[in-house]
Amino acid sequence: MNHSPTLHNLIAAGIALVAGLAAALLLKVILRWLAERARRTRWSGDDIIVDMLRTSAPGAAVVAGAAAGASALPLTRAMGHAVNQTLTAVVILIVTLTAARVIGGLVHSVAQSRSGVAGSATIFVNITRIAVLAVGSLVILQTLGISIAPLLTALGVGGLAIALALKDTLANLFAGVHILVSRTVQPGDYIRLSSGEEGYVVDINWRNTVVEQLSKNLVIIPNGKLAGTNMTNFSQPEQKLSVTVQVGVAYDSDLEQVERITIEVAGEVMKDVAGAVPDHEPAVRFHTFGDNRIGFTVILGVAEFSEKYRIKHEFIKRLHRRFRAEGIRIPAPERTVSLRGSTEALIPHQRIPAARTGE
Repeated sequence: MNHSPTLHNLIAAGIALVAGLAAALLLKVILRWLAERARRTRWSGDDIIVDMLRTSAPGAAVVAGAAAGASALPLTRAMGHAVNQTLTAVVILIVTLTAARVIGGLVHSVAQSRSGVAGSATIFVNITRIAVLAVGSLVILQTLGISIAPLLTALGVGGLAIALALKDTLANLFAGVHILVSRTVQPGDYIRLSSGEEGYVVDINWRNTVVEQLSKNLVIIPNGKLAGTNMTNFSQPEQKLSVTVQVGVAYDSDLEQVERITIEVAGEVMKDVAGAVPDHEPAVRFHTFGDNRIGFTVILGVAEFSEKYRIKHEFIKRLHRRFRAEGIRIPAPERTVSLRGSTEALIPHQRIPAARTGE
């Protein structure tokens, strides 16, 4: 049997291959247009569907064109078998890449919905993609007739050596998984380490945790260090928290009036300033007879940690203005220095100013 291709066979194979390439380009343009439309909708499912088609459809068109072209050629049985194996492996590769991308996107979406922030835990996304790609690679090898049993045996034997060589990397990987599974830290939480670093957790990847400070600088913390250090999470178990402001008034002040006015000002701040907790009931607690003042603490509520600076800023301004209008003094520290001779030390004496009336 003559297996030499004729001119007619070559033309037919070329037309099939060109048609597959043209279909791939056309699908790429159409799917890019659909992706732009899908991003404008509120439903995230259409984005996932279009993304899946953008990964698989053009490649499938090329494979279909190649398969049609191969069928138009008078190939031998061995050659036809090799072409079929190759095309099947390419199809499996396309499906694997598509599955890795789609499943990784779903894991990313779930991580975002659970944390409720724009940040993500890419460690789960990366693990998912690696697992899908590994399974797909084994299937491709098996399809090409390559036995995977020796490969699995070699991987099992070499696993110990790899684990020893990548000890620190694996420690960070498992520490990151433990942090996320235990839900002690999630992307979007505001944390402070015992070493002083603090900020919002932006991402937890396979090696590091990325923390963004309020100054917009990024702090990169190895997962193993994060899991093994003392840490305060200001977003757990809930994001709302209380902040305190220390205030002092003169001894001649009417403390009942001071308490009433302070609570009024604090209540106004809770209702008027963005980032406060409107239903929070401010509290005033007197606690100290100081050298020249009676000290007390004001307890305010904020929606999240970073808002405390704005809340305290606005509260102090309003309280100071109200105290001045009501004639309530916030005394400054006073110190008297006595000079008793050129050879004697300067001995400072604190004194409490006499109570004044009529202010």
